[in-house]
Amino acid sequence: MSLDLSHIQALCFDVDGTLSDTDNLYTQKVLRFFPRFFFKDPARAARRFIMWIEAPGNALLGLADTLGIDDEMIAVIHWLSRRRMRLPGKFLLIPGVDEMLSQLHGRYPMAVVSARDEEGTLAFLEQFDLVKYFDVIVTGLSAKHTKPYPDPILLAAQKMNVSPEACLMIGDTTVDIRAGKSAGAQTVGVLCGFGEESELKRMGADLILPDTTKLLKVLTHSKI
Repeated sequence: MSLDLSHIQALCFDVDGTLSDTDNLYTQKVLRFFPRFFFKDPARAARRFIMWIEAPGNALLGLADTLGIDDEMIAVIHWLSRRRMRLPGKFLLIPGVDEMLSQLHGRYPMAVVSARDEEGTLAFLEQFDLVKYFDVIVTGLSAKHTKPYPDPILLAAQKMNVSPEACLMIGDTTVDIRAGKSAGAQTVGVLCGFGEESELKRMGADLILPDTTKLLKVLTHSKI
């Protein structure tokens, strides 16, 4: 797996599990309900449970691939994304994300491409003063369809005045990778969220990184 750095003109970032580490906070809160004598890996089970609540599409997409009902499941995902449960609480920032965005700002136009609602997305960005780094903010209701449809990435590319093929989509789940690939963009999967390396590879991620901040070294290595 590798990226064609020469074709990357703009960056699209998912939020949950990519910029925000809020999911780890929720996982710790529910972990006590997943005792080891019932679950071989309680932490993994707890994270999967939070994934179902936060973004049921992430879990359903894997099932759809197995059963061969992608189109039908994507319709369900789109419906759920507009009616999903909200988990109240504070936001956490993945360590090093602020510095990474600061270093990338000005080198590339950057967009947030999130399935969250606008209020929640802006609340996170404003809490950590990240709005200043982004040229475009696309949320769950910005486009006709949300991820894993390509619509949000196509909209972000249009607003950044670049072709979708010139974008790099960075996210932690197969939903992010699928949306990026469907839009014609290159994709990076990060392992600091819900996604697992095997499923991100299977979905066709062009590169997989341990966490989002490692992207800085990858992109700036070839930039003047």
